[in-house]
Amino acid sequence: MKEIALGILSSMFFAVTFILNRSMELEGGSWMWSSSLRFFFMVPFLLLIVLMRSNRKQVFIELKKEPWKWLTWSFVGFVLFYAPLTYAATYGPGWLVAGTWQFTIIGGILVAPFFFKVERTSKGIVKRRHRIQTKSLAISLIILIGVLLIQQQKASELTIVQVIIGIGPVILAAFAYPLGNRKMMELCEGKLDTFQRILGMTIASLPFWLFISGVAVAKVGLPSTSQVTQSFIVAICSGVIATTLFFLATNRVKHHQGKLATVEATQSTQILFVIAGEMLMLASPLPTGIALVGVLFIILGIIVHTFNMKKMNTVTVARELKAQ
Repeated sequence: MKEIALGILSSMFFAVTFILNRSMELEGGSWMWSSSLRFFFMVPFLLLIVLMRSNRKQVFIELKKEPWKWLTWSFVGFVLFYAPLTYAATYGPGWLVAGTWQFTIIGGILVAPFFFKVERTSKGIVKRRHRIQTKSLAISLIILIGVLLIQQQKASELTIVQVIIGIGPVILAAFAYPLGNRKMMELCEGKLDTFQRILGMTIASLPFWLFISGVAVAKVGLPSTSQVTQSFIVAICSGVIATTLFFLATNRVKHHQGKLATVEATQSTQILFVIAGEMLMLASPLPTGIALVGVLFIILGIIVHTFNMKKMNTVTVARELKAQ
């Protein structure tokens, strides 16, 4: 249950990303600066946290052991996640990007076959692919229906270009984020804590952000003071606080695909926080009619996920007692 609470809390801080990315875009800021500045600002804060915990050395030891895996999965988990999100904000409002981002609750479940579990059988130790959790998938579809219903309220206001370019990159990001996160958990198994892992992934992704920012300088020049300030806020709220909370939650249930899917499903609450934030900051109207039904679907889905996770915990405890 703590994992679900952490997931929802992280969603609140993640919502800042969608609101401020759209705000920066409306002010004429480049998506390339919005994405790269976030990760540049994250480095000193994460480094300070790790230094205060006196465990910096291990991060660089692990980076040197598997540099290509760190580069690959940090690129997938951070660059293919965040660059498409900021790019999509160029063509679509925050609620559209945040709503489409909820495909990550499906993406997290569908990437399960990319991972293996080790089992002891009569034939010895064997590696088997994780199966897609159909029950968790069914529950997550309830949430996804709710998200789609919310989007119906303003769908008629969008052009075809906004729909295609505002949705396509976000779907890519929705699959890249859980895949990169899970692959890095697998790589760092028992060697790094959450703060160390985020710092390592951020450092490993820096070459890509330096390239993107270099292109930004050539194309649009330096970012405005407003964009730097808003990117700094995003870095703290989303990059440090939200990412840490979410990674803590997923790390606690990393060995159980069903529970992992439940924690990832809490990210659906982001759209609720985005709607509230855009209403307060960007004067967007509240959802009405069928969109309110969508909100209820999301709440219902989270409640069902919570009960399902409670049931899985009960089953796990029963098995442990039986094994004793």
